[in-house]
Parts: sequence; structure tokens; C-alpha cells
Amino acid sequence: MPQRTWFITGVSSGFGRHLAEQLLAHGDRVVGTVRDLGKVADLRERYHEMFDAEVLDVTDTQAVREVVERSFVQLGRIDVIISNAGYGLFGAAEELTDEQVEHIVATNLVGSIQLIRAALPHLRAQGGGRIIQISSYGGQVAFPGNSMYHATKWGIEGFVESVAQEVAPFGIGVTIVEPGGARTEFRYGSAQVAKLMPVYDDTPAHGFLRMLDPKQGLAPGDPVRMAARIIESVDVNPAPLRLVLGSQALESTLATLRKRIAGFEAQTELAASTDFPPGE
Repeated sequence: MPQRTWFITGVSSGFGRHLAEQLLAHGDRVVGTVRDLGKVADLRERYHEMFDAEVLDVTDTQAVREVVERSFVQLGRIDVIISNAGYGLFGAAEELTDEQVEHIVATNLVGSIQLIRAALPHLRAQGGGRIIQISSYGGQVAFPGNSMYHATKWGIEGFVESVAQEVAPFGIGVTIVEPGGARTEFRYGSAQVAKLMPVYDDTPAHGFLRMLDPKQGLAPGDPVRMAARIIESVDVNPAPLRLVLGSQALESTLATLRKRIAGFEAQTELAASTDFPPGE
């Protein structure tokens, strides 16, 4: 695998951290964004010549543009942009506050959109590159108690799939990564939970509480192996539009899509009944 330069948001923990560690160990150059430089002090010390840490809150659109611009100017070329920063928010829709709704949209959806938009002119100017959007199999499958997380992931997948078609003529490949449950801080540390209402106890809306409890069994996904597969995908041409990581995630996605297709096919006559008759 050739040496490359990567820009990754959210490298203080989770997939971002694993990606940065593996790339730096390989000898690649990494620009990694964090909200707290202390979280990557060890990487800065160990790889001070190859690792550039930038403080960034992806909800600040102007800051996103400035950091991306500065990084391209300083490095000359960035081969891969990985939009990774994000978090999970759990709770029934009416349990969430307005602030929680607005913040997860600003982070997971708008932040990712603005990062990609900021990078595109530079990738075009340099003649190509790769964009990787970290989504989730929750961008295809929906569970109760995860409504706003799904809203952001379904939203970013639609955006990215459209952009992939727009930028293909410029040599820019785009991949949506859909990991299943993994043993990262996303599930066992950084997940945010709404103020729960007793009326939803013992209903599907609070089923996520078992998932967040390590005593109920750990997630099957190995984040180290998942990060390695993400890195390897950059050598695949053309870029895979979607990369599903985890057998459980793939099985759930396939079952959901089959059910969805069956539901659409059952509406064949209904759909046709709303067209003008032939010749009119």
C-alpha cells in the first residue's frame, strides 16, 4: 500500500483513533481533528513529524472551512478525506430535547456535509482523491429509540450517494462505510441518552438500554479489523459506494432490504393507477 496523506475528523477515540494509529504506524501522514488536544498527546509525541492535530468542532462551519483550507495549503495534497466525527443519541422521539435534536443534526449530518463541501474544490484541483463517509448499518436499518441517529445517517447517505455521482468525472471516489456494532466508545462511553420517561419502560423504545450495557454481552465488531478494512478500501478501484462491516450488520441490512423490496413490489398496481393512461 503506497504512502498517502489523510484528513480524518474525530480521532480522539473510536474508529477515528484506530484509523489514525494504523495509518501512522504504516508511515502515512495524518491530519486528525479533535476537540481536546490532550486526547491525542501520545500520538503527537510519537509521530510529531507525521501527525498534525487540529482542534475542530464540526458544528462550526467556518472553522471546518478554515481547517480544510489550511491543511491543503500546508500539505499540498491530501489523498483521502474521512468524515468520521459523530455520536449516538438514544431515546424515544418525545424524550429528546430540542437542543439534543439540533445538536446531533448539526454534528452528524450538517458537519459531515460541510466537511465534504469544503474538501471538494481542493480534490478537484489536485485531479482526484477519495472521500470516505463513516455511516452505520443504521443508515439502512432503523430501530426504536434511535430516531434522530437514524435521521442523520439516512440523511448523510442520501447526500453522499448523490455527491458520488457528481464528482466521479473528476476522479474523486466516494465510499459510505456502514459498520455494525463494534467495541468502541461510541457504544460504551460516548453514547448520549435522553431523559427517559417511565411510560416507555418495557416498550421497544427502551430496548437500547440492553445494547448499551456491557454486562448483556459485547458488540461483535472488532474496531481494529474494521479500521483495517476501511484503509484497504482506498486501494479498490472503482471506489465501492458502500462498505458493510460486520456479519450481523450485513444480515440485518439484507433482511431489511428484502422486506422493503417486497413491500414496493406489492404496490405495482397502486403505483401505476396514478399515471395518466397511455396516449393522454
